[in-house]
Amino acid sequence: MALRCALMLGLALAAGTCQGAALDFCNGPAEPGAAAQDRLIQVAAIAKAELDRSGERLAIVSRSGLALQRLDQRYSHAGISLKTSDNTPWSVRQLYYACDAQRPRLFDQGMSGFVMGANDPDEGYLSIVLLPAKAADAIERAARDDAQSLALLGDTYSANAYAFSTRYQNCNQWLAELLASAWAPAAGESRASAQQWLRDAGYAPTVLQVGWQPLIWLAGQIRWLHTDDHPAGDLAAARFRVSMPASIEGFVRQQHPEARRIELCYSPTHVVVRHGWTPIAAGCQPAPGDAVVALAGATATRTNPTPGEMP
Repeated sequence: MALRCALMLGLALAAGTCQGAALDFCNGPAEPGAAAQDRLIQVAAIAKAELDRSGERLAIVSRSGLALQRLDQRYSHAGISLKTSDNTPWSVRQLYYACDAQRPRLFDQGMSGFVMGANDPDEGYLSIVLLPAKAADAIERAARDDAQSLALLGDTYSANAYAFSTRYQNCNQWLAELLASAWAPAAGESRASAQQWLRDAGYAPTVLQVGWQPLIWLAGQIRWLHTDDHPAGDLAAARFRVSMPASIEGFVRQQHPEARRIELCYSPTHVVVRHGWTPIAAGCQPAPGDAVVALAGATATRTNPTPGEMP
């Protein structure tokens, strides 16, 4: 069984309680019921249809996760979606923590499984970032090169890994380092050189402001959280600087301003699809210009966007 990236981070830091220390996170949450699974399969199909319509071969995809809203983070986990994946079309290559092996692994997962990895079957978000051809081609070559991808895989997982340390690694950190390896091949010779290129290129990790010093201590007591890779100044300020989907998307947009974004959200009754960088409002509320797809039983019907300026 694979442990979802940022699961521990969300519970231990965002919830602000010690309950997380006593839980066996490799057991994971209960699977959603049949009706919820049907809805999530529909969501995945809508996402794949958007990807097909984009005309691209690759996308950076992120999904919402667990309890990170309290840390002002909508998304917790990201990977590379490949149209011509050897697994299934638009499968997502990503880092997971393999509980059986007790170490990080690379995993190719179909889009339905990726969407179902979200914690809440009743409300969730999916972000799709489409890159210009040259940048996307470089990422695709790196992602498909098993030797190159595995060379950037760390030995020890930490959900809150410091973005510029090689001691640990989380799922999003592997993705950031893969971008460095793709866009600056000389930087891909090692994790350290990839991180140095990211620094030099202006990559800014997400700042998770914990805000309560005892939580820093708590992090050091939980199996998948660590503090010994973080700068002393950050620990004193009760913050972690971590690679998260938001920092990766921000870096991609900085490096390639022409990159495009599609965001989807789902509720028990509908999916909202938005083209543009303006986030969908909390609660999966559509705005003028959004497409709304009604979910009903085993079918999904698409309605035309309402008139208005696209965000």
